[in-house]
Amino acid sequence: MFNQRRAIVTVLGILSLLPLPLSGQQSYVTRFDLYTGYAFLDSTKIGLFENGFHTQFGYRVKPWVSMGFDYSVTAGDMTLTPGLLPFALQQELGAQLGAMAAAGLVPAGYALRVPAHAVTNSFAIGPQLAYRHFAHATFFIRPSIGAIREGATPHPTDPIATAIADQLVPTGYKRDWQGFYGVGAGFDILFTKHLGVRTQADYVYDHLFNDLLRDGRWTMRFSFGPCFNFGRNIKE
Repeated sequence: MFNQRRAIVTVLGILSLLPLPLSGQQSYVTRFDLYTGYAFLDSTKIGLFENGFHTQFGYRVKPWVSMGFDYSVTAGDMTLTPGLLPFALQQELGAQLGAMAAAGLVPAGYALRVPAHAVTNSFAIGPQLAYRHFAHATFFIRPSIGAIREGATPHPTDPIATAIADQLVPTGYKRDWQGFYGVGAGFDILFTKHLGVRTQADYVYDHLFNDLLRDGRWTMRFSFGPCFNFGRNIKE
């Protein structure tokens, strides 16, 4: 099976070996930049790994600060287990399963697991601070503050899980909006004054589906792809 994490490490290694002269400050900094590329979200707390798309648009107020818009959409699979639920809901389901077991309706050793498919959209607006000391590399850092929307569709694989899923999500689909906060950073390798490759990561916290999930989660977003710089030179 293709190992995505190993591929990411390989990409970073290749970038570090690019024979670009890094000495000398950048003399040409455009007013606008646009990025689009591959992204993944890794929410280890709930076992959710998603692949998708990420785009950004920035307006450079100064060579060292930009204001911009950030959007990503990703999709992946997770498995809902009782340990992820609020304690009161765990006790309720435990009592139900206990009664079913006493009636001979639950197989011995049965473990409740409800697979689900999730689609996640993130939206952010805010500043990004850049360090342009090198001619062909720009490093940046930003606060990650915004809103996240996630939709989840349960796909139970047995009658007991189906009955529990129908109880927890009667409509068969659940969606939630929450705010998130964290920090992001990355770098651009610049081939020309208008074209480069961006590598970046964000680490953020949210508590989606707080009626079903007991704890909030930290999520890492990794993104890689081409970036385009255009507009007049604001260093002139």
